[in-house]
Amino acid sequence: MATLLYQGHGSCRIVTDSGTVIYLDPYAGEGYDLPANIIFVTHQHHDHNETDKMPHAPGCVIITEQEALKGGRYNDFVIGAVRAKAVAAYNKNHHPDSSVGYILTVDGKTVYFAGDTSETDQMPTLASIKLDWALLPIDGVYNMGPEEAARCAELIGAAHVIPVHMKPGALFDASMAEAFQAPGRVILQPGEEIQL
Repeated sequence: MATLLYQGHGSCRIVTDSGTVIYLDPYAGEGYDLPANIIFVTHQHHDHNETDKMPHAPGCVIITEQEALKGGRYNDFVIGAVRAKAVAAYNKNHHPDSSVGYILTVDGKTVYFAGDTSETDQMPTLASIKLDWALLPIDGVYNMGPEEAARCAELIGAAHVIPVHMKPGALFDASMAEAFQAPGRVILQPGEEIQL
């Protein structure tokens, strides 16, 4: 079963059962010791795209919003046993043409990594995927706040929802995490690792 390490802010690492190492929006916290097989970047803001922060395994694949969104079309990727689908991500601080989220399928689990976003028109359609996990930003400054994130959690209907990107310049903020109220909420501290 895959594991997810929340590194803090908007960064996390997934390691599949077969040992494939995936980094999502690398920037914050610890846990960059494992060589990357796949790196996903949602957009080019400095706190989401430090793709050289970790060693790269031979053949490491880096997918940014430039590969994920071409000509207005959100692309799908199959990298070994990992499947990824790019989805919409946008708000007043993040242009829809240069930001994406990702839905990953690893070891039979679906994980929605929303990136920097507020509610999107696409979110209601994600309920049909029956997501196992969702990571939603909640800072209320660059992204939606806890109340809007709770509405989005209801729209997408993931079994478990992890609040991330809680406060500008901080790895974690307990009061913001607690303010996010949604069924299946799981609060992770930076450096905490769970099984998906």
